[in-house]
Amino acid sequence: MNRFLSGLLLMSISSVLLAQEADDPYLWLEDVGGDKALAWVHAQNAVTVDTLQAAPGFKALKERFVSVLDSRDRIPYVDKLGRWYYNFWRDSEHVRGVWRRTTLEQYRMPAPRWETVLDLDALAAKEGESWVWKSAQCLYPRHERCLLSLSRGGGDAVVVREFNVQTKAFVEDGFRLPEAKSDVAWRSANSIYVATDFGPGSMTTSGYPRELREWKRGSLLADARHVYTAPETDVGIGVSTVFDRGYPVRELVQRSKTFFTHDYFLREGAELRRIDVPDDASIDIARDWLFVTLRTAWTVGGREYGQGALLVTPLQSYLRGERHFDVLFEPAPRRSLASFTVTRSHVLVEELDNVRDRVREFSYVGGRWTSRELDLPKFGDISVTAVDRNESDRYWVRVTGFLTPPSLYLAHAGSERRERLKSLPAFFDTTGLVVEQLQTQSKDGTVVPYFVVRHEAQPLDGSAPTVLYGYGGFEVSLQPGYSALIGNGWLARGGTWVLANIRGGGEFGPQWHQAALKEHRQRAFDDFIAVAEDLIARRITSPRHLGIVGGSNGGLLVGAVMVQRPELFGAVVAQVPLLDMKRYNKLLAGASWMGEYGDPDKPEEWAYISQYSPYQKVRREVVYPKLLLTTTTRDDRVHPGHARKMFARMKEQGHDVLYFENTEGGHAAGSNTEQQALSWALTYTFLWQSLH
Repeated sequence: MNRFLSGLLLMSISSVLLAQEADDPYLWLEDVGGDKALAWVHAQNAVTVDTLQAAPGFKALKERFVSVLDSRDRIPYVDKLGRWYYNFWRDSEHVRGVWRRTTLEQYRMPAPRWETVLDLDALAAKEGESWVWKSAQCLYPRHERCLLSLSRGGGDAVVVREFNVQTKAFVEDGFRLPEAKSDVAWRSANSIYVATDFGPGSMTTSGYPRELREWKRGSLLADARHVYTAPETDVGIGVSTVFDRGYPVRELVQRSKTFFTHDYFLREGAELRRIDVPDDASIDIARDWLFVTLRTAWTVGGREYGQGALLVTPLQSYLRGERHFDVLFEPAPRRSLASFTVTRSHVLVEELDNVRDRVREFSYVGGRWTSRELDLPKFGDISVTAVDRNESDRYWVRVTGFLTPPSLYLAHAGSERRERLKSLPAFFDTTGLVVEQLQTQSKDGTVVPYFVVRHEAQPLDGSAPTVLYGYGGFEVSLQPGYSALIGNGWLARGGTWVLANIRGGGEFGPQWHQAALKEHRQRAFDDFIAVAEDLIARRITSPRHLGIVGGSNGGLLVGAVMVQRPELFGAVVAQVPLLDMKRYNKLLAGASWMGEYGDPDKPEEWAYISQYSPYQKVRREVVYPKLLLTTTTRDDRVHPGHARKMFARMKEQGHDVLYFENTEGGHAAGSNTEQQALSWALTYTFLWQSLH
């Protein structure tokens, strides 16, 4: 390129940058760790903390939150690896936490004897790092060698290090990966799959690995054998290995073209064989079964299977080209698939029936599937998980509700045996509290359900301080569950709590989610507004006393409805929110969500995104409810720049807004209980002051 053309190109780029800066004077706040930006963060934090901690009861509330989060009465949920039951635990003595284990016999005891395998506090002190536990993948069947994923400060990016649970030490010269958004899986004792940052060109525009390699022990990572490379515009590449006793190891490569569409490949020798299913379906392999969960209807083998169905077929038959499926779950207008788990000889399917759980147990006998409904509570949140997959028919049952502390049971598929192992004590007084499931009609006539938790004696005169919570995205279902923080921070003080099951979520299957995708996003906002209006019409609360809370995609939700209907609300809390939808796809993992929201760089898609993007829609002349924005510096999923810039713009416009940014915690409230307690105490103090 000649100097003249180079000069024109540089002038063009400079013009674009100047135009962006003119349109957005707060771009400098996107510099996550920049000195100027962090100085600004510390200044805003000081104002918010000083303002809210001066409120009556703040100190006691924060101390109560710390005691709840550190309580030794919490249920220590476990994962079975070999003969041991492992748990990761944090409390006041173990701020960063300990990875520990016990036996089933000990776990049955009220106070089990735990053996520490890794002390993260000691490791952090020794290495001078703010380590946060993420996960452990241990090699089947002995589970002695594990790939530990540890995060600095709680972000999604992790370092991966091989660890020996017998010697309780990291393996010298073992597998080790530097910090990245990596995906790893064991292939054998001396070989692992690695998708990571291999250098320039190895990551997608979404910030995830696009290249998969097989890395053999003793060799350099740079020399690892190439397996697959996805296009740069994909979301990323993933890998998993399925170890089932009595069956060959199944090695699965997942190419994520978008957040909701994938190609699955089964590695056979050096070849990758694509599993022929719809690209928006998800698959699982267990023993010799292939499970397919549909997001759209599928006609195959001369039959149509409905959207949201769960199908099963023998894997080897499918690979030979046969296309006969059995249906383990078929959706209905108010019934959807929540999850399923596989034991040695059964499949447990969890269904949501009008946002209430029920579980069916399936058995394959005499060449056909039979089922029965399990006798479990019909109101609340129930989850079932196999204890050890193909090793036994044991499974965990966790039962909870808004006013019911969780209980953990050990059950046996194929029988009625169920043993209650652990129960959480009540962390707040539920006397006089009631739970109701109500519904209302959205703008287009769609019926939207929601739950209300309130004091029975509270008069229906519009005076109740009320928090309305929602999410409405990514096919995530919101269900009734016990929260000691909500209980102590809100219900115990006389407040009313509302959970809205709006479109965009997964409460009624894929169609409930897809109804609010891209150009239809406004439907999720309309649903949330309709619930708010219904609460006011029923005199449960009134605008002066109604607050809304949402995090991540829920932060976008509350930001959007705040700018659309500010007169409906007295206070808003947006946690780790998306707010600048003009630039979201350029910030951290944002590009991976274009399947949900659309591409703002395409004029036809920005045309509908621009109608709700809070950062662009907020106006100086409008009176908005009080707003608290919270985020974390270490959030490498949703960029903290969203919250930073929204606060700066609204503050400059003269609005009543507060800001708090935790310096650790990733896409969460904090990386330890002290940070979490502070963040939540600020949130509930702000809400109580604003709405009471």
